[in-house]
Amino acid sequence: MNYYEIPDLERWEEHIEELAQHLGLFCSPQEFEISDQAQMLGYMAYSGLLSHYPHWSYGKAYERLKTMYDYGVTGLPYEMVINSNPCLAYLMRDNSLLMKVLTIAHVYGHNDFFKNNFTFRHTRAELAIDLFKVHANRIRSYIEDPTIGIDRVEAVLDSAHAISLQCRRNQTVVKPEAGREGETQGLGESDEDLLLFLRDNNRRLSEWEQDLLTIVDEETRYFIPQMETTIMNEGWASYWHKQILDSLDLSLEQRMEFMVKHAQVLAPHPNGINPYHLGFFVWSALRIWYDGCVDRELLRRDELSWSDRMQTDFEERNSLPPESGKKTGREVLFQVRETDRDAS
Repeated sequence: MNYYEIPDLERWEEHIEELAQHLGLFCSPQEFEISDQAQMLGYMAYSGLLSHYPHWSYGKAYERLKTMYDYGVTGLPYEMVINSNPCLAYLMRDNSLLMKVLTIAHVYGHNDFFKNNFTFRHTRAELAIDLFKVHANRIRSYIEDPTIGIDRVEAVLDSAHAISLQCRRNQTVVKPEAGREGETQGLGESDEDLLLFLRDNNRRLSEWEQDLLTIVDEETRYFIPQMETTIMNEGWASYWHKQILDSLDLSLEQRMEFMVKHAQVLAPHPNGINPYHLGFFVWSALRIWYDGCVDRELLRRDELSWSDRMQTDFEERNSLPPESGKKTGREVLFQVRETDRDAS
């Protein structure tokens, strides 16, 4: 079961893509790369984008991750998915064939979420990788400039990183334009986009310093949707990898391995929130409530009374006339996937 060749993965991936489309997922073109442990640690340190601009903090992150992995404190992710178009995903080389099949299905869930959730619409996924390369080249040019140098560049980047998240989290909230009739804006007023406020109002900044603030702000805005939708995104990918794997013609051995791995992925964390666990049960609860299909194997025993209440709610709601605008659970899932984030 652990032995496989690239053509095996290609056949499974093609079949999974067809199933994802059949189930209603609307994805960007998907590309996969096979990575070993050292490569995956590098992708983790650079948030999946090795074209990221150079900064000491990424080297520090790599050494920290590698040390914790070498001493068995933490493991490595089964996959890493990049919000790009084509969507890029890295798979761990040493995982079993079934584990790769599961993660490929999981990746298609992420792909669909990146493409369709409203928080990602401003990220320009088709330009993401090239944009990071352009940013890296600009910063390298400042580092290599003898009138600027690495010390001055890193000092500005350190400060910019420290306040980069002081910005608007909900991209659907549009700020009124300054200067319109009846509106005034002075330096004393608060501005939630702190990096841009400093860039536009601090006259002591040189052009290259302003450019660094712009770069950090643009890259922060690229990553913010992932921070704002972690539970939804991981839950969505987990929900659909189960739907897809349940539809595949697996051997008994493969089916047993899938059940074990799926349970491990969804296991609750005793000292925190497992976004896979919480997200999966939120999506499942939505489907259960709207369709009235209580899968008691899906819910923990101490939640059965809650599921019974959902069943009662469904029966009451199902008695409404057709013109009441009822939606199926599947329709609700895709609507919520498009219009919500974790906070909502």
